[in-house]
Amino acid sequence: MASSTHLTVIGSGFAAITALRKLRAHAPQAEITLIAPRAEFVFLPSLIWIPSGQRRPEQLVMPLDNFLRRLRIRFHAAEATGLKDGGRTVLTSTGEVSSDGLIIASGGRFIKKLPGIEHAITPCEGIHAATAIRDRLAAMSGGTIAIGFGGNPNEPSAMRGGPMFEFLFGIDTLLRQQGRREHFRLMFFNPAAEPGKRLGARAVGGLLREMQRRDIDTHLGHKLKGFSADSVMTEGGDFSADLILFMPGMTGNTWFDNSELPRSPGGLVQADEFCRVPGFERVYVAGDSGSFPGPDWMPKQAHMADLQARAAATNLCAELRGEKAEARFKVELMCVVDSLNKGMLIWRTPQHNLVLPSCRLWHWAKRLFERWYLRQLR
Repeated sequence: MASSTHLTVIGSGFAAITALRKLRAHAPQAEITLIAPRAEFVFLPSLIWIPSGQRRPEQLVMPLDNFLRRLRIRFHAAEATGLKDGGRTVLTSTGEVSSDGLIIASGGRFIKKLPGIEHAITPCEGIHAATAIRDRLAAMSGGTIAIGFGGNPNEPSAMRGGPMFEFLFGIDTLLRQQGRREHFRLMFFNPAAEPGKRLGARAVGGLLREMQRRDIDTHLGHKLKGFSADSVMTEGGDFSADLILFMPGMTGNTWFDNSELPRSPGGLVQADEFCRVPGFERVYVAGDSGSFPGPDWMPKQAHMADLQARAAATNLCAELRGEKAEARFKVELMCVVDSLNKGMLIWRTPQHNLVLPSCRLWHWAKRLFERWYLRQLR
């Protein structure tokens, strides 16, 4: 591939990092540009450990300067604001960026339409949300902590429930370690009668049994109506809460509206099995930004984003070489539901669903993965 070839990636999360690595491996001479507000990567899976103090915010924010320098990637500090010229030009808050190929990996956006949702903390919004949970917990002497998640009714895959189970079990463990658990009521709520069904039937049973073992109350199968400063309101009745953690469903970035990108019913960028955006030449999507063909349990998680980014980068470079884009991504859910000192391993593919009981091994495996991943970016 010629040195005059210019490739662009939008985003700075897991999908973007993997896409940059694969693009550089497949196109050693190409010019590559990363568009993101800041040249930094936030290891979001470890936000669950900030409330307990197992992680400090600065440990999870990795500057990308060295990573970008090693891979010879140009950084364009800006917010994406739209596309034109059939995807050849990205509009940004600091000017236009033109390229011969584009990978959209800018993540998703939480749907914040429920009345009173400003009274709830959305943990995966970032470091500030996790530190807010930490500070609120430290200031509480007792009360009810309500933890739950919702979805996008038009996009079954656009939800992120796994971290909420981790916050739930992690907060329970933390309060027990502090000798304060008897002063708190923990309530898990979800509009589905079987929360976590996307993880597999065995996982649902395991999670509900773990809640029962930990004396965590549940409010399940009732559509959410909204929140107030001290309550969660559902069609099955309201209940009081002194602290509410809620993960809404996800949709596409607002800048998608300033483009002709095809959208799914849930507002994400439509993609095919090769991560291509239909109707656009040499435009691909990976991670939370995209709506992909596959089973309705296909997860929105870092591992899935990596698999999609590998396929997107491989296919984009093949297309630029005049070859057929035929790399498909593997559909695989893999996660450790952590509880500060133990973890439950869940693995799901179209053929298999494995759930291994909670133990210390998986907790330490999750911590080692974090260390290994961040070390590669230093």
